[in-house]
Amino acid sequence: MTIELKGRIDSQNAAETEKGIRAKLAPGDGGIVLDAEKLEYISSAGLRVLLRLRKEHPDLSIINVSSEVYEILEMTGFTEMMTVEKAYRRVSIEGCELIGRGAKGSIYRIDRDNVVKVYKDANALEDIRHERETARLALILGIPTAISYDVVRVGDSYGSVFELLNASSFSRILASEPEKLAWCASEYASLLKKLHSTVVPSGKLPDMKERMLDLVRSAAGCLPPEKGSKLISLVSAVPRDDHMIHGDYHTGNLELMNDEVILIDMDTLAVGAPIFELGLIYSAFVGFSEVDPGVIKGFLGIDRELGVRFWRLALENYLGTKSPEKLAETEDRAGVIGYARLLRHSLRHGTSETRKEEFEHWKSRLSELLERVDSLVPAP
Repeated sequence: MTIELKGRIDSQNAAETEKGIRAKLAPGDGGIVLDAEKLEYISSAGLRVLLRLRKEHPDLSIINVSSEVYEILEMTGFTEMMTVEKAYRRVSIEGCELIGRGAKGSIYRIDRDNVVKVYKDANALEDIRHERETARLALILGIPTAISYDVVRVGDSYGSVFELLNASSFSRILASEPEKLAWCASEYASLLKKLHSTVVPSGKLPDMKERMLDLVRSAAGCLPPEKGSKLISLVSAVPRDDHMIHGDYHTGNLELMNDEVILIDMDTLAVGAPIFELGLIYSAFVGFSEVDPGVIKGFLGIDRELGVRFWRLALENYLGTKSPEKLAETEDRAGVIGYARLLRHSLRHGTSETRKEEFEHWKSRLSELLERVDSLVPAP
């Protein structure tokens, strides 16, 4: 049962308002939802009405509450007694530039200074809360990032608004100024090393190893039994690690803002061994577009050849070496994770001829790597 509240509820009309609400209730009605979109003010007399209603209907909730009314409810403890949902301003992304796309949503620039991350899930408030908490933790630990300052409605879903003044993603920089390839790769690797050297307090972030074990168990079912078992064993043997991992570290999620490199899209933040991150990066820049070179253009806005060059240059900067042997060894290890990820991606999406071709290609590449990779952990 949803009942609308309007105008002001104070000592002058509280009794009449309560009588009106009760008149709309049928015997046996369970939960009541009070829609406060048009409610301008509520006094202590109105609050006592809510208390009496809640006593009879413990599941009472209030939605679309203005900031002014929410402040009253919060100050008097009502937000702790019952579900109270703020009203969210609406934002349109029609005609806005798409500047990034992640697992849970897409990021649009809504004006010169601000972007909005629009979540795919229509019930994304918990995801927004989680991302705010992880972004705040990262900032406290010294990782430059943006924190959402507003939650909005975008169509039938929710969005999280961030301030990114005159910011430009690394993907856009690479696409428009390819001569900055070396600089982008250096900055990209520098921030990645900072992430991987950051220790996270116990229990603050999920363990990437658990995600990876789930991923490779799915991929292992596509392989011959001995290779599937080896894949699972390789990931199982990676020691647990309490250092930070982004989990979706690509050039669309690095922004240059006022000469500072900012990392965004923090909902995938976790802890774990660096090889897991490198594997995910490898899949984005190399493996994903091996069969269809055009997909990286749609994903990151850059050509495949530039993406592969960027990956290899960034890896040199990250490892601090140009040794072909060392680079090839690390790339093989990253490829094991990367192709396992792509196999699971293929299992989850579509059955087109292109996807079947991709599936067989990624399966073949993973099988080749499993013949020569015996550990995902570098030798001391």
